[in-house]
Amino acid sequence: MDPDTWVPLAEIARPHGVKGELRLRLFNKTSDALLGQDEVLVRLKEGGEHEVSVERARRADDAILMKLHSVDDRDRAEELRGALVCVRRRDFEEAESGEFYAIDVVGAEVKLAGERVGTVAELVTYPSVEVLLVHADDGKGDWEVPLTEMYIARIDVAAKLVELVSLDDIDRVPRRAPKAPKDEAAESEEL
Repeated sequence: MDPDTWVPLAEIARPHGVKGELRLRLFNKTSDALLGQDEVLVRLKEGGEHEVSVERARRADDAILMKLHSVDDRDRAEELRGALVCVRRRDFEEAESGEFYAIDVVGAEVKLAGERVGTVAELVTYPSVEVLLVHADDGKGDWEVPLTEMYIARIDVAAKLVELVSLDDIDRVPRRAPKAPKDEAAESEEL
């Protein structure tokens, strides 16, 4: 991924107070990536986007409260409801050893026994496990491959490659329509 690509990390949920502060709904509720930013990109629902300086940002439970330059009252904050707040990929913190950002494996080639079987469409988080949603090349449905050593042999983020151990006991699921960006900055264990 190009390091200058803007990656959505949150949605503006609503105004907070009367002085233009915004409450952000994080796609990854544990991420602090927005806290240290000097600048973000605000992508409006209607399609426009603007780079904006961040005056301050702070944690508020599983959300972030952010004050942007030139958003000085509740009415202006309300106009931004539903907009996405994005950060350049290069501004993400370095992933811990053995971890990766979900955005970095989306689009990765998936192979089983050296043969290509599909591509990673997204990382899906369930209460008990994270899975890679793999769009199968044969068009017969997709797989939700658990991120466990039982199914994943290796993930090479730099090569955009996921090598599988097996697809045994994984049923096909109907192809899903692409979702709105979420969990873009989620970190997951690499096997």
